[in-house]
Amino acid sequence: MTAASVSLSGPRALPTWSSSVSGESHSAALANSLARPRTARPPRAPARMGNVNEGKGIFAPLVVVVRNIVGRKRFNQLRGKAIALHSQVITEFCKTIGADAKQRQGLIRLAKKNGEKLGFLA
Repeated sequence: MTAASVSLSGPRALPTWSSSVSGESHSAALANSLARPRTARPPRAPARMGNVNEGKGIFAPLVVVVRNIVGRKRFNQLRGKAIALHSQVITEFCKTIGADAKQRQGLIRLAKKNGEKLGFLA
């Protein structure tokens, strides 16, 4: 590569458009970029699954007390059954009024959001 066809601005030399059109190899630029040590990325905060309203809502204290009395495993089983029953009620309601699957899914999502706000999912 000639000095005129390579841009030398910055820490590494990059071939210009004219050098790539003329068919010159870009292996020198590649070797330059590979020779640079990689810098570590800043650590990422772990994705948080769960309720953003944790501990908030009018029913949250009651839910926490029941969870502590019954035990976390049994509590989660009961909560799962309650959520399943509520989803069935919503499904039956949608069948009654003639709502399609998309509307039914929207109602289930709305029920989940309301449950989070009220503290049922604390």
